Amino acid sequence: MGTQRNGFSKRETFILSVDVGTTSIRCHVYDKSASIRGSCSAKVSLLYPQPGWVEIDPEDLWKGFVTVVKGAVQDAGLQMCQMESLGISTQRATFMTWDRNTGKPFHNFITWQDLRAAELVRSWNGSCTMKTVHGVMKMLHFLTRQKRFLAASLVVFTTQHVSLRLVWALNNIPQLRQAVEDGSCYFGTIDTWLLYKLTKGLVHATDYSNASATAIFDSYQMCWSGFVCSLLSIPLSILPRVQNTSHKFGTCDPSIFGVPIPIMSVMADQQAAMFGECCFDIGDVKITMGTGTFMDINTGNKPHTSVAGLYPLVGWKIGADVVYLAEGNAAGTGAAIKWAQDLELFSDVTETEAIATSVDDSDGVYFVPSFSGLQAPLNDPKACASFMGLKPSTTKRHLVRSILESIAFRNKQLFEVMLRETRIPITKIRADGGVCTNNFIMQLTADLLGRKIERPSHFDMSCLGAAFVAGLGTGYWRNQEELKKLLTTDQHFLPWRSKADWDKGSPYRGVLQSWERALQRSMHWYSQP
Repeated sequence: MGTQRNGFSKRETFILSVDVGTTSIRCHVYDKSASIRGSCSAKVSLLYPQPGWVEIDPEDLWKGFVTVVKGAVQDAGLQMCQMESLGISTQRATFMTWDRNTGKPFHNFITWQDLRAAELVRSWNGSCTMKTVHGVMKMLHFLTRQKRFLAASLVVFTTQHVSLRLVWALNNIPQLRQAVEDGSCYFGTIDTWLLYKLTKGLVHATDYSNASATAIFDSYQMCWSGFVCSLLSIPLSILPRVQNTSHKFGTCDPSIFGVPIPIMSVMADQQAAMFGECCFDIGDVKITMGTGTFMDINTGNKPHTSVAGLYPLVGWKIGADVVYLAEGNAAGTGAAIKWAQDLELFSDVTETEAIATSVDDSDGVYFVPSFSGLQAPLNDPKACASFMGLKPSTTKRHLVRSILESIAFRNKQLFEVMLRETRIPITKIRADGGVCTNNFIMQLTADLLGRKIERPSHFDMSCLGAAFVAGLGTGYWRNQEELKKLLTTDQHFLPWRSKADWDKGSPYRGVLQSWERALQRSMHWYSQP
């Protein structure tokens, strides 16, 4: 039997997985042991045509996708015919519309960071219509005690949601409006566009995890929200079909990669990371610290209704089984570190851990990481970023330490909200994302939470999660228990103090309280978000 140059059998098969993130596209080739055999990445070029607008060229994204797939297989020294299936993970709530017949886009991708709908968001959230909706939903909840009505009574629009950015597009792009009238318009998030391109226009679909992050999907009824679409005049006809996360979405057209590769999973990135971390059980928590922090808890087969800003998401749907997550997020995690680097507080990110530990404390300096406002539980888009407690004795080292501390403090805040709201016992905590390589942040987070935190051996969990789901779909891996055995841990961070010691009076208790006072002083700073 012939072999490849690297000694792998021609009959040995592998799983391809691609993650389309905010700043890069990465593809990995995984083997049976979930080891990476080949990789390739490409940059995602963000476009800023006007202040506050953030776009991606769809054709550039497509070319980048094809390039990284071919590059990863080449890097592994393998052939395309050895790829058993393809899994795709994508950033959430970035969308586009296009002509269903020609595939020609009506505009670039409008990303989740885009602020063009900010005025619409302010207008809708302050409107009599929304006040009426909230009042009616409160009454329905009082009469029926159904949690979905309580959830609807608390809904507010944000620019991160697809909903009002799509309304902006429908109102401002004439050819899009005409296509809707003609019945020739398709809407889709990045995953939907990729499926359309990979199948040469045969498939217009998404999965439940991506749909649930758009704010036009009803996670309680598991379908597009007729109520929201009617309220905002979004035509249901343009929306893609919602499929299971593990599903044969179609086959890559042979003209693209030379062979027809089955597309066996499509997932939103945070949900994919949750799956990659094997957070399959109720009470499992995942903390992703990248550009922002995303903290997710597995809430089982029921969506969580939040009053403090946790977002109920569909984690994944495999067969008849649906797993829901509750998610809190804090913007500005990695962004704060990058900002500090640009200010030349340090030259290399890897130095920050040593800088932070070179002083005993932050000398009473507190950093509020709210470059994009404050999310749950304070939910103030008008908050400003700030240093407080500066004095003549303050050095760069104190500033760096206070920035790193603020990331751990936000983790503590989100965790406390999650415990209080869900009332679900925590079973395990896994961390991933680039910022989790910082041992100072990881150890302080473990101390503040009073819990053990596990850090995986590699941090590209979104890619791994999409690969796991794709592999389960073809029988490459048998079940979730097998996947748990494949998961590797780089380090365990154990709290230096127990929760009982914290309650008695940890040195950080007073520091955290002072930082929370700094948060309050930073709130409602701007007249507009």
